[in-house]
Parts: sequence; structure tokens; C-alpha cells
Amino acid sequence: MFTIFGFYKFQKINNLKKNQINLNNLLLDKNINGSIIISKEGLNGSISGLNKDIKTAIIQIKKSLDIKEFDSFNKSKSEFQPFHKPKIKIKKEVVPMDLKMTNKLKKKNSHIEPTEWNKLIKNKKTLLLDARKPFEHKVGSFKKSVNPKIGNFRDFPRYLKKLKKEQPIAMFCTGGIRCEKASVYLEKKGFRNVYQLKGGILNYLKKVKQKNSLWKGECFVFDNRVSLKHGLEQGTYSICGGCRQPISVKDKKSKKYEEGVTCPNCFNKLSKVQKSRFRMRQSQIYKAKLSGKKYNFQKEFN
Repeated sequence: MFTIFGFYKFQKINNLKKNQINLNNLLLDKNINGSIIISKEGLNGSISGLNKDIKTAIIQIKKSLDIKEFDSFNKSKSEFQPFHKPKIKIKKEVVPMDLKMTNKLKKKNSHIEPTEWNKLIKNKKTLLLDARKPFEHKVGSFKKSVNPKIGNFRDFPRYLKKLKKEQPIAMFCTGGIRCEKASVYLEKKGFRNVYQLKGGILNYLKKVKQKNSLWKGECFVFDNRVSLKHGLEQGTYSICGGCRQPISVKDKKSKKYEEGVTCPNCFNKLSKVQKSRFRMRQSQIYKAKLSGKKYNFQKEFN
């Protein structure tokens, strides 16, 4: 059984190249896979390994970067390793919004616990804002939530400018980091009634029982589990080999679905050459499975 640990921290980080090398060596040494983004404004990561190795790695990450506590974190389990390898990336911003988090941009505590979230979003005056990408929203979201339908988070401020400053806004995303930055942006622009789901959707699905939940569907995650349900149990979604978009059990029953090649989302968008290439790739995956080997481009989605 593998432990998946997601975390983020907004805090000034220096010597990015040196820290990149140190973090990469740490993950390799502990046989941990996953990705960590580091920038001068902080870090964001999701890593997976044996529980004892994850515990040791977290202690060392905090120590090496002088972090007392993460701003937020979440833990879940998986029967298989959901990441292919360790990746440490250096970026200008942890969340791309053309707004670098600094000590001067201190935000008020607007985090709402999952147990209090339902009360807030039931208020008809509250704008319930899904800060994720459209394909994530399609897999699952809170009832009556609004999605800006923006493919790149860097364009999110353009949508936020349209909102009324006096209207209560309740934002949510997968683990909380996108909302963390968006709420700072809004407060900087004069918004005063901005709230965010503490720990994001994952925290809600972990702490709120399904019978009391206002969540509909599953939560997309950026690893080979693809989606999670209440209790952070693995969901039912897969990834299309053609367009790399999440596909449901219903999508797989469509005549436009071909494993590793197409789905209803991309069947009419892909050329014959692309479909032929994907079929060859899928054929290699089948052959690798039969021989007990692992194909280079094989994805372990269930």
C-alpha cells in the first residue's frame, strides 16, 4: 500500500537550483515518486511511497527548507504507485497568476472547515466558484457551482475582475493552493467577503460523510488514480489515450471509444494518422502486458 502526500507552502525559498538537486536526491534515496514545484514564493507537491519513507521525507523537506508547518496537506492511500517517477520543477510561480506571494501580501484567515462549508454555500447570496479547469469540473463538483471555463490559471484574474466586490464568494479547488492565491488577489483588489474551502475538495471528501455531502460526482486528481470518491477511495474514471482527458464508465460504452485511441471527446478531432499512431502504441502496450513487461508509455490507469 502506498501513501500519497499532497502539500503546499507559501514561503520565500532561495537557492532554487541547489534545493532542486537536494529534493531530487531525497526522493530517489527514499524510492519516492511524484512531483514538487519550487519557486521563490514557495512550493507545491504531491508525492507517493511507503508510509515510513514518506514520513522521513516530509521531515527532511521541512528541515532543508526551514518550514515549520505546511499551509495545507492531505494524505490518501493507493494499492499501486500512482506516479511514474520523481520530478522537481523550478518555476517563476507555484500558481501562475502574475502575482508573487510575499510577506506584504498577508491575507486574512478566510478558510472554512469542511464541516461548516455546507452552511456557507447553501446561502443563496453566495457565489460558489470552482477554481479548477473545465475538465476537472466536469468529473465532479459541488451542486450549483460556477466554473469560469478557463484552460490556463494565468487567465483567471480576467474572470475575477467581472465579480461584484460586495458579493460573498466561496471558492474551492482540489487541495486549496489555487484558491489560496486567488483569494489574495481578490482581497488585494478590494473584495472583503472571500472564503475558501480549507484543504480543498480532498479534505471535504475525507471529512464529510456522503449522506451529508453536497458534492456530486468524483474529484479529478493529477496522478494515475485519475479520480477519487468520498473517503478518498479510488474513483471510476480513466484517461483517454488520444486526448488525455478523463473518461467515465459511460464514455467507455460509446461507439466512439477505443481503448488507448479515442473517446467521445476526441473521436471527431483526431486525424486518421493520429488514430493509427495511437493504435500502434496501444498494440505495444498489449504485447508488453502479455509478456509481463512494462511499456515505456504505459499508463497505469484502472
